[in-house]
Amino acid sequence: MWGLVCGNAAGWDSVEVTGALAAGVALLLGFVLWERRAAAPMLPMRFFGVRAFATANPANFCVFASLYGTLFFLAQYFQTVQGTGPLGAGLRLMPWTATLMICAPIAGRLADRYGERAFVVGGLIMQTAGMGWIALAADTGASYPELLPGLLVGGVGLTMAMPAAQKAVVGAVRPQEIGQASGAFMMLRILGGVLGVAVAVAVFATVGGYESREEFAAGFTAAMGVVAAFGFAGTLAALGMPGKRAAVPVAAAEPVRS
Repeated sequence: MWGLVCGNAAGWDSVEVTGALAAGVALLLGFVLWERRAAAPMLPMRFFGVRAFATANPANFCVFASLYGTLFFLAQYFQTVQGTGPLGAGLRLMPWTATLMICAPIAGRLADRYGERAFVVGGLIMQTAGMGWIALAADTGASYPELLPGLLVGGVGLTMAMPAAQKAVVGAVRPQEIGQASGAFMMLRILGGVLGVAVAVAVFATVGGYESREEFAAGFTAAMGVVAAFGFAGTLAALGMPGKRAAVPVAAAEPVRS
C-alpha cells in the first residue's frame, strides 16, 4: 500500500515505489509457501480449492474497496464542492449508510433461501450503477437531489452484498474451521478497504486537487469512476460463486488434524 500512496509524489518508476510493491509481492508469496508446508496452518491453502471460498472472498475484497473509496471522498465532496459543514455532510450521507440497518438483515435471511450469489452479484451491480451515476452527475453545479438516487442504489447494493458474501465464506468450510475462514474474510475486508482508498486517492491526485471547487470536482469524478470499477470487478468475481451453498463443503472430506 505504501507504494500506491507514494506513487504520485515519488514517481511510479522510483526505487521507493517499485521496491515497496516488490517487497509486498515477495512477502505474500512467502506467506503462501509457509502456510502450504505448516503442520497447523493459520490459513489452510486448501480453502481456496473450495469454489465458494475462492470466489466470495475476492468479491468481498472489491465490496470494501468500493465502499471505503466512496466513503473517503463523499464527505469531502459535500463540504468542498457543495459548501456544507461537517454536520451537513454527515446528514447527507445518512440515506447511504442507513440502508445497512434495513437491507442487511433482510438480505442475510433471503440468502439462505435463494443462495448468496444472487445477492452478491446483484448488490455489486447496484453499487457499480450507483457510483457510476454519481461520477456522471457530480460537478460544481450538482444538487444533492441529483446525487441521491446514486447514494440510495449504491447503499442498498453494498448492504445486500456484504452479509451474503460473509455467509458464503463461512459456509464453505467445516464448523471447526469457521474461525480461520472468518479471519481470512476480515483480513481481505480491511485490505480491500485500504487498497480502495489508496487507488482512489492516487487517481484523484493525478486528475484533481484541493485548489478550487472545480479541481476537486474533477478529481472526485475520477475517484468515483475507480470505486465503480471495483464494484464491477467484484461482480465478475461473484459470478463464479455457486448458486446455492453445498450441503457438505469439499473440505469436509479431509480428516481433522489433532
